[in-house]
Amino acid sequence: MRAQPTDNLLHTLKRRFETHMPRHEGIAWAEVQVRLEQQPAALQSLRRMEDSGGEPDVIGRDPATGQFSFCDCAAESPAGRRSLCYDRDALDARKEHKPQGSAVDAAAAMGIELLTESQYRYLQTLGEFDTKTSSWVLTPPPVRALGGALFCDRRYGQVFVYHNGAQSYYAARGFRGWLRV
Repeated sequence: MRAQPTDNLLHTLKRRFETHMPRHEGIAWAEVQVRLEQQPAALQSLRRMEDSGGEPDVIGRDPATGQFSFCDCAAESPAGRRSLCYDRDALDARKEHKPQGSAVDAAAAMGIELLTESQYRYLQTLGEFDTKTSSWVLTPPPVRALGGALFCDRRYGQVFVYHNGAQSYYAARGFRGWLRV
């Protein structure tokens, strides 16, 4: 028998799934639920996404593997994952006014991945996200090797990708996660 917290999470995910059907046309909730119930680690990751304000939802299915893709679909970058620098190296490089952590470390602890720029752009085809905030995205190694990191947002009806020093952090910048189940 499942624990009550799992039932509550599945109810929340189902309600969100049914409310936002255009995000996952052609996918039935029953298929998603069966897969989730078979993967307790994925449910734990989704719980962490939910608890930090991400509002995860199904946004696709890989035709080759059958895996469902969940992504943070909160209107703004998840409130519980802001004010973080990009990665551990950036955090260690800060001499003062260190943030609580890094986006890469937080994602790993949650069992999720940062969105790539292309995943972020795909998410933006499903709605308007980060119109007041911004989100770190997975940064290509050559950019990171030079001390930079990438983030994205939506302004003026367009999706923009920017760069910043990886050690920077802002109250309005967080990260969005991606999980395959």
